[in-house]
Amino acid sequence: MPNSQLNEGLFVGRWWVVVLRGLTAVAFGVLAFASPHLTLTTLVLLFGYFAIVYGLFSLAASFGGRRQGAARWLLAMEGVIGLWAGIVTLRTPSTTAMVLIFFIWVWAIATGLLRIFEAIRLRKEISGEVWLALSGVLGVLFGLLLIFRPMAGVITLAWIIAGYALLLGILEILLGFELRSMGHSRLAS
Repeated sequence: MPNSQLNEGLFVGRWWVVVLRGLTAVAFGVLAFASPHLTLTTLVLLFGYFAIVYGLFSLAASFGGRRQGAARWLLAMEGVIGLWAGIVTLRTPSTTAMVLIFFIWVWAIATGLLRIFEAIRLRKEISGEVWLALSGVLGVLFGLLLIFRPMAGVITLAWIIAGYALLLGILEILLGFELRSMGHSRLAS
């Protein structure tokens, strides 16, 4: 089986994991928007749990079946980075705002770049690669915003993080359903 079909099957066969990642991001965003007055410690804990769940979903998508290829390893790296960010964040919930911002911007830029690479790599193999690329660009822009505005207040930080999570979740859900319809059309053929 050609490598392009393996990569396509990796994403199309795991469309539901992409949707779950999107729903997780939306849930995190809604929680952060609903309670922007959260203490920094609560915000750290919310982000830590979100990053772990998101990382686990990424790993689940990468290890399904016997597929191989670059797409599988990019997803696995995204999952490992998410788990790392979540575990480090949860191990240090009393960190200062600067350390929290550091963890979040490293995670956002790293996963954003990986998503852009995934979209470029898979642009001819999957439908909906634009959603994947846009979510990567969003992650990089979000990380850069945190680098250049590190002293934003906790409420502002909560809104920025919530907005990013909501947009990321929406893009993930759109990608997941695009992959699902791609799988259905492939079955109909």
